[in-house]
Amino acid sequence: MSTPSHSMVMLRRNFKHIARNPTSVFNAVLMPIVLMLMFVYMFGDAFNVGVDYIDYATPGLMLLAVCYGLGATATAVNSDMTKGIINRFKVMDVSRGAVLTGHVIASLLTNLIAIGSLLGVAFLLGFNPSASSLDWLAVLGIIVLLGFAAGWLTVALGLFAKSPETAGLAAVPLVMLPFFSSAIVPAEKMGPGLRQFAEYQPFTSIIETLRGLLNGTPTTSTTITAIAWCVGIALVGYLWAGSTFKKRA
Repeated sequence: MSTPSHSMVMLRRNFKHIARNPTSVFNAVLMPIVLMLMFVYMFGDAFNVGVDYIDYATPGLMLLAVCYGLGATATAVNSDMTKGIINRFKVMDVSRGAVLTGHVIASLLTNLIAIGSLLGVAFLLGFNPSASSLDWLAVLGIIVLLGFAAGWLTVALGLFAKSPETAGLAAVPLVMLPFFSSAIVPAEKMGPGLRQFAEYQPFTSIIETLRGLLNGTPTTSTTITAIAWCVGIALVGYLWAGSTFKKRA
């Protein structure tokens, strides 16, 4: 079992590595803002979504902000495994669980920083949510739950990959999946086949939950579905990561 002190040490270590890697900082924090500016200014007028496009797109871009930092997490986890760092920690009697927990928490905090920056830019662009204080708390809860779930799944992918390069590539489907959801355009505007996929894939229910909360019109069924997906993904990632770590460490 990991101890809080060991997890905090691993968390500080991971943040130092992130700060020293400008590429990971760009992908995690700045890339979602670049995408927001691109979609709002270049493509926003082309989409008829019934509301100001910035209001429609922001929830989906919040989810994209979670996904864009996952490649760096997967690569960092795999580097720890393949470069002998884990063996050094074992000699130092550092809890094994703390190594993985540190990566998950660092990923989650990076997500929160990225989403905070994204929302700041969104407000400058005219984002005008109707959410109450309770709605905003619910938004934060969904984001934390999503970040926790994505973090564990990414750690599992990083452990499973054979090299840091393949670990980074393993996270690409998670980055691309939001584009095949209702993040950018409503699912009903998509063609047959893609529309059904977009409607039933995990990220759409999460995005629609965030969108409903920010509009002040949350839907209970969609919210329950989103929470169920997050919990399921977190459980799969946690069990997969734990099993793989025991085999390889």
